[in-house]
Formats: sequence, structure tokens, C-alpha cells
Amino acid sequence: MKIAIVGYSGSGKSTLARKLAKKYQTDVLHFDTVQFLPDWGIRSDEEKKRITEHFLNTHDSWVIDGNYSKLFYERRMAEADVIILLLFNRFVCLHRAYRRYIKYKNTTRPDMAEGCKEKFDLAFTKWILWDGRRKSAKERYKWLISKYGDKAIVIKNQKQLDTYIQSISK
Repeated sequence: MKIAIVGYSGSGKSTLARKLAKKYQTDVLHFDTVQFLPDWGIRSDEEKKRITEHFLNTHDSWVIDGNYSKLFYERRMAEADVIILLLFNRFVCLHRAYRRYIKYKNTTRPDMAEGCKEKFDLAFTKWILWDGRRKSAKERYKWLISKYGDKAIVIKNQKQLDTYIQSISK
């Protein structure tokens, strides 16, 4: 099973990825661990691509969470058996990101690069509410749905997410 999870920041991609990886007993790649170095440093583009390509080439089964369109995006979507789009509204995502901040404050969450203590600042708030929802992101999600509609699952709220999780738990 290969599952790609994309969507807006704060929508729950990493949490869902952990649950699915556990259910299907497969490895998970959280793109935040690929992107970031300790203390929120940014890994070079070449290194990010190398890590991603190695993961894709060495795993027959996987769950990958994150958008990161420069990291073999089309390959991931083509190879995925299921593509899950978490498209919660911006205020729900902001609330979820703040709850995550409270939970992991002054620590590094399990799906983040080592040494990146959870933070919630104005720049991240702006990303969740506006910058991460640019027209290009919305168009990429529409493209995914039109090209891979047969294997794309669009989840827009917690009730739909709960229903999906319940359906795979059987």
C-alpha cells in the first residue's frame, strides 16, 4: 500500500500518516523531517531530493505526508494507491495548529526534524490563514482530483475524517 497525504498546514496530515502507517505496518516519511534541520534550519534542495528519492526507491509500501511539490510530487501521486487531500478550512487548521503547539510546546513533536521545538508565531499564522492557500496550491489540489479522482479522497472536516478512519478500521 502506498498512500500520499497532502493538504493545508494544520489539517492533520502527520497525525493521519502515523495512524495509517501503523495500520498498514509500513514506513512513513514526514516531509517536515526532510525539509528541516535542527533549530529550524533548511536542508539543501539537493539533499531533500536525495532523501526523498532514496525513500521512494527502497520502499514497496509507504505513507508520505506533506505537499513539497519539488520533491517528486508527480511520481508520488502516480505511484500512490490512495491520495488523501485534507482540505479543512483555514480557521479549523489554525485552531488545530494552536492545539498542537500547546501539546508540544518547548518540545519536538514526533513527526518533526530533531531539535525543532514546536512554535506558533505570526509568520506561521499568516502561512496557515493566507500564504499556504495561494491560488497555485488550490490549483494543484484541483489538478490532483481531476487527474487521480479514482484514487483521491477529499476530506474537508473532522466528521469526514472520522468516517474515513472508521471505514479503514474494519
